[in-house]
Amino acid sequence: MAYVRILRRRWPIVVAATALAAALAGVLTMITPRTYQSTVQFFVSTATGDAGNSAQLASGNTFTAQRVKSYAQLLKTPKALDPVVAETGVGTTDQLVSKVTATIPPDSVLLNVAVTDGHPEVAQRLAAGIAKTLPATISELEDVNGTSPVKVTVVKDAELNAAPVAPRPVRNIALGVILGLLIGFGLAVLRELMDTKVRTKDDVEALSDATLLGGIPFDSDADKHPLILHSDPTAGRAEAFRTLRTNLRFVDATQHPQSIVVTSSIVGEGKSTTTANLALALAESGASVVVIEADLRRPRLLQYFGLQSGIGLTDVLIGRHSFADVIQPFGRLNLHLLGAGPTPPNPSELLGSRAMGDLLEQLSNRYDYVLIDAPPVLPVTDAAVLATQADGVIMVIGSGVVTKDMAADALESLETVNGNILGLVLNRVPRDRSGGYYDYRYEYKPDVGRAAGARGHRSLRRRGAAEPEVDPVSPAGTSRRDGEPAGESAKSRLHEV
Repeated sequence: MAYVRILRRRWPIVVAATALAAALAGVLTMITPRTYQSTVQFFVSTATGDAGNSAQLASGNTFTAQRVKSYAQLLKTPKALDPVVAETGVGTTDQLVSKVTATIPPDSVLLNVAVTDGHPEVAQRLAAGIAKTLPATISELEDVNGTSPVKVTVVKDAELNAAPVAPRPVRNIALGVILGLLIGFGLAVLRELMDTKVRTKDDVEALSDATLLGGIPFDSDADKHPLILHSDPTAGRAEAFRTLRTNLRFVDATQHPQSIVVTSSIVGEGKSTTTANLALALAESGASVVVIEADLRRPRLLQYFGLQSGIGLTDVLIGRHSFADVIQPFGRLNLHLLGAGPTPPNPSELLGSRAMGDLLEQLSNRYDYVLIDAPPVLPVTDAAVLATQADGVIMVIGSGVVTKDMAADALESLETVNGNILGLVLNRVPRDRSGGYYDYRYEYKPDVGRAAGARGHRSLRRRGAAEPEVDPVSPAGTSRRDGEPAGESAKSRLHEV
């Protein structure tokens, strides 16, 4: 099964290596000169004194078999080839040596001679020359007292073969494909062994026994539109966050963890966007949610929501303000955010203080979910400190961003402080590896009554009715009256969860 997974993940390497090997085999076949072959066959017999004497017959057969082997070697000598060159007038003896091949079928007294050349006519002429001169040469060599005990007879004459014997395109390309498959698979295995990045669900499951809560497909525009549930609620990526919300509800359902730390191993894995969209998904379902921007070193959460930063968490923890004074609502959902506030000189100590624990307890009593956007685990200890204060931790793992060793070290750090790891989220999953994140979009179309209402609203505007003012503290494009995004269609309000 491991090799099957490797093939599924690294199949482009196998395909590329196979295609390259087949192409090279095809090119070599095209540039290789064509060679043609002509063959001639001899039968070697030996005269015996008494045809009825079995002992003499056996001795004669043994003698003949030995002689045939000698004649095969004889065809590589000038004694056998000089007469052929003289007969045909083609080439030289040295050139002819490389063109002649002699073979003996097993348990026979037959001698097969094949001649290859770049021209079929020349190959046939040389083979015919061997057929004419070799018997005479052997008779001369075997002549004892005027007679030769060996007789060499031509049983198959040389023929003109117009089809080349080399190269063989089908065989060469087939061998190229087989070789390419072997090389490609070897490269795929080597690449798998050398690849230390976490990329797929299998990689995540191999890291820990913690539950894989979901996978979020990669979106190149995530930096421009981090709140996908707000900007494009029907996108496939938005549905992936709703799946994450659903799976989170079934994790440790008996205890129902409320305060949840969302963190990652290193920077760039998408923990903040995951926190923001998970909060939106939970609020969509009717839950009351508060999000704490606990990344005091590099806060970005309020920026995603388009809210003002200034006073926030640090002011609450040092007693300068109460959380009710600095908390900010978002839209018409029951969603509030508590920003980071001024950057303190001691973030870890502040997040691990008794004041932080009391704050989480107060918020847990007022909200269904308290999501805490924490810094990455490996660079600083803030997330590990928060893990001791909260009910659980969600670890975001960026596909192709973090190495397996880094993710394992981060999980070990959380386990060391007895952090309750609720599950893992694989973020930035390539679309072709998302494992079924299909983009099932729909479009809400208002009915006639709503269309009439819209026309009435436009008529009021023509009469000079006042437009809702924009609240500078609310997200960009929201009204002060209800915090709903300006211009947002009824599709977002009636979005099907």
